[in-house]
Order: sequence, then structure tokens, then C-alpha cells
Amino acid sequence: MTQTTYRCHCGALLEFKQDLEKEPGLTTRSWKCKDCGIPVPSQYAEKISHQHPS
Repeated sequence: MTQTTYRCHCGALLEFKQDLEKEPGLTTRSWKCKDCGIPVPSQYAEKISHQHPS
């Protein structure tokens, strides 16, 4: 399986769950960049949220 990455508008490379922050209080999962707080598109965030560094 290939690894999903996403380059945030702030320049951060999001590769692992640790790079994301879950939006609190929402019924559906919503993720944002841990560095700047900009929302990450769900098609990337859901895949990244399941990736862990080896």
C-alpha cells in the first residue's frame, strides 16, 4: 500500500496521524494541520490518520 502525504498551505508535510489534530465536538471526523490549524481535506486526512511511523 502506498503512503499518502499532503502539503499544507503553511508548508508542512503531513504524513502521519501525529501531524494532524482532530477537530473537537463534531459528529463526523474533521482534521486540521497540527502546525497551523488549517483544515485538511478529508480525502487526505482520513488516509493519513491511519498511518503511523515505522
